[in-house]
Amino acid sequence: MPGLPRLPFERPDVLGISPGFGEMRARAPITKVTTAMGDEAWLITGYEEIRQVFADDRFGRSHPTPETAARLSNNALLGGPTGEYAKERSVHKEMRRLLTPAFSARRMRRLSDRIGSLVENLLDGLAEQGPPADLHAGLSLPLPIQVICELLGVPYEDRDRFRAIAEAMTDLTDPERSAAAQLEMNTYTYEIVKAKRDDPGEDVYSDLANASLPEDDVARIAGGLLFAGHETTVNQIDYGVLLFLRNPAQRDALLHDPTLVDGAVEEIMRVASPSEHGLVRYAHEDVEVAGVRIRAGELIMLSTPAANRDERAYPDPDTFDIRRRDPQPHVGFGHGPHHCLGASLARVELRAVFGSLFTRFPTLALAVPYEELKAHTDRLAGGFQALPVTW
Repeated sequence: MPGLPRLPFERPDVLGISPGFGEMRARAPITKVTTAMGDEAWLITGYEEIRQVFADDRFGRSHPTPETAARLSNNALLGGPTGEYAKERSVHKEMRRLLTPAFSARRMRRLSDRIGSLVENLLDGLAEQGPPADLHAGLSLPLPIQVICELLGVPYEDRDRFRAIAEAMTDLTDPERSAAAQLEMNTYTYEIVKAKRDDPGEDVYSDLANASLPEDDVARIAGGLLFAGHETTVNQIDYGVLLFLRNPAQRDALLHDPTLVDGAVEEIMRVASPSEHGLVRYAHEDVEVAGVRIRAGELIMLSTPAANRDERAYPDPDTFDIRRRDPQPHVGFGHGPHHCLGASLARVELRAVFGSLFTRFPTLALAVPYEELKAHTDRLAGGFQALPVTW
């Protein structure tokens, strides 16, 4: 729309976020923008405002007329409306009822020893290979893939197959490619779920096998779990490592006091922003947020990276500080009924990585100039193709 700021904003630093988000919040925490598709949307950059939308069930992922709905991007997975408008709430409620026990903090803690062993094995492999090495290929990528395979009940030998599908799903430029990949992922995972009905195991897909949901919904949930269960954690490990390498005093603090690892994980989740794509919501009725009237059917972009750097919530918000005192809970995992089911799993994986990495490689450093690191801008999840390091 003429006169409105247009997304995406310029991002000069891969570890920073686009200055445009802070400039918009300085005007107002909820402002109108034009999306990359040329559609009008409400951009929410404020911490309290984004939490309010997450917690309000009058906002959803679906739209009554999806073919005419405003879109954030060309991506089929998260660029526009998903799910059936008439049953979104009931499906979401049933999904969380079914999966919450599988992703409980207690169950994730029981996995911690296994995840710790996987991390040590991967670090052994890096040590045997010797520097320089690609930390992305040697640690950040294989760890979440192996963990999610074991948790869901997906054959680990299929990793190259589903990883290729997942990468196609994140395409921001070709909607047909991302849509085809999403269908392929759902079909692939649903075949595994169906097989669990006759041969169940101690895994999440076995829990899904007899869910009281239509087949299409089960397939979509299964595909989404495999995709989200590894894609985001891969990037958080890469960005967490880079945050420590660019802030050596924080790395040294963690080395000297390993009890800081929990705070380090939360600060990584707050500061690391592999993608600025944003989360899509649609108003299902007229709603007022922070004095702004949002009309039914209008598109909202939730910018969690911007909210996590809201100076009203965090003193000195752009500083990576693993010793923050009594910090506000970040919205990197969402909030309220839309708090990420896999949050406990991601925390266990990140604790295992950052509780061991610098102890094992205290002189870890980038093997290329920081300025040469290029993040994906054509993919939904962002991230790096490689993270070259030495020690």
